[in-house]
Amino acid sequence: MQSGISTHIGMETETVVIFVVLAIAAFLIDMWAHRGDKPISLSAAAMWTVFWIAIGLSFALFLGYHFNYEVASLYLAGYLFEQALSVDNLFVMMAIFSWFGVQDKYCHRVLYWGVLGAVVFRLIFVVIGSSLFAMGPIVELIFAFVVLLSGIMMLKKKDHEEVSDFSSHIAYKAVKWFFPIFPKMVGHAFFLSRKEVDAQMAKPENKGITLKRTGAWFCTPLFLCLAVIETTDVLFAFDSVPAVIAVSREPLIVYSAMMFAVMGLRSMYFVLDALRKYLVHLEKAVIVLLFFIAFKLAAAASEHLFDFGMQIDVYISLGVIAVILGIGVLSSLIFPKKDEHK
Repeated sequence: MQSGISTHIGMETETVVIFVVLAIAAFLIDMWAHRGDKPISLSAAAMWTVFWIAIGLSFALFLGYHFNYEVASLYLAGYLFEQALSVDNLFVMMAIFSWFGVQDKYCHRVLYWGVLGAVVFRLIFVVIGSSLFAMGPIVELIFAFVVLLSGIMMLKKKDHEEVSDFSSHIAYKAVKWFFPIFPKMVGHAFFLSRKEVDAQMAKPENKGITLKRTGAWFCTPLFLCLAVIETTDVLFAFDSVPAVIAVSREPLIVYSAMMFAVMGLRSMYFVLDALRKYLVHLEKAVIVLLFFIAFKLAAAASEHLFDFGMQIDVYISLGVIAVILGIGVLSSLIFPKKDEHK
């Protein structure tokens, strides 16, 4: 009487609890381990990437044991789709950190507080479903321009050095009239109280700073960086979430696959960033990739909106990324002295 293996799991309480406990426990372990503001080494970044991949695979094993192989397969397909379609985001993150001149020791704090935004927005996207993604082509076109601009900014920036004063930074200029902002990084703080701002303004090196708006609390450039990272994450979700939803209509499978994949990718960012310190031409390869990503987004949007353009298959995209990164790595090994002026 069996008509086939069922892949319907609904929102079974036990599975939801296992997912929530596993995700929160892993997130808290990661945050506790990185509670100090220290740059992450290549070996540590690789270890944490393995940690998050293991967490994602352990949930797949639970689904296979608790339900069946088909359910686990759908989860893994969604997990891999999210990983593949969100790889572009790694390079955009690198450009954003470079654009804001964020010190390496603060990047983990920005990315992992940003996970809270990813949790909320992806949940909204899964609940709303495909109706939201009618806006997809327009978003892709706008985002293509943003990614192109990020690549140009990264190309113009000579060093990955900390920006001391953000008064002339485009992000500060865009929002200074709407929110109270203190235009300097103050440690790893996202916000400063009025008393803390007054203390900063009293320092001799801050004499030339003028505040366009005042209030009880001020955000810092590090918070602006977090907001930009979150915005790019939401925009990339317009591309990746529909693809994962197409794999399975089960909300729990879709959401759990996306969340564990996102956490794994954010760990991979630190591997890429650590490699950039040893491979002097890798940053140039990342800039080329940003231009490729902008072209890919614009071409896809153009096909939807104007009936000309092209859809670049996800596997072709991954192949291009691998080739360009490979060239960056090889050229760094063959010509290691070229960027020694840093």
